[in-house]
Amino acid sequence: MKKIAIPLFTLLTLTAAQAANAGSDSGFYLGGSVGSAVVEAQETGIDLDDSDVGYKVFGGYNFGLVPLVDLALEASYLDFGTQTGDASGGEFTLATTGLMASGLVGVNLGPVGLFAKAGIVNWNSDFKELGGNTSDSGSDPAYGIGAKFQLGSFQLRAEYELIDIEDADIDYFSVGAAYTF
Repeated sequence: MKKIAIPLFTLLTLTAAQAANAGSDSGFYLGGSVGSAVVEAQETGIDLDDSDVGYKVFGGYNFGLVPLVDLALEASYLDFGTQTGDASGGEFTLATTGLMASGLVGVNLGPVGLFAKAGIVNWNSDFKELGGNTSDSGSDPAYGIGAKFQLGSFQLRAEYELIDIEDADIDYFSVGAAYTF
């Protein structure tokens, strides 16, 4: 019985320590990322498939309620850079920015974690061509997946996000960092 009791006690102690540590990275966090924004749009008279450097500034709250599971709410400002395409009237540029609110669900595997997010983005696009400038805006769904590497309160993140804007899709691949307070 003693041979089983000591390993069992050790296992229970380590499990309890991990559960107590589960909320250690909970709380408010702020971060930023930079990456590649690819915009694709195919509609009558417009052909767009271009990429540019984009960036994101984000903040949120990680609830840390369940061991090994992250539940968070996040708000982001996104700038997808400027893309160039062809229209029936010639070449044009498109610049899109947005505010996004998302819910995140993740799993922690030690210092490494995986997460998925879903939310809504309120976007604004400026369309410039030889014939003039126009703007459009709206709200549409956004989805994403990512991975993180946690060192104390500091976090490195890699993400892929898909923003489905009316007749266009934006694929945003980014790397960034966040700090939990």
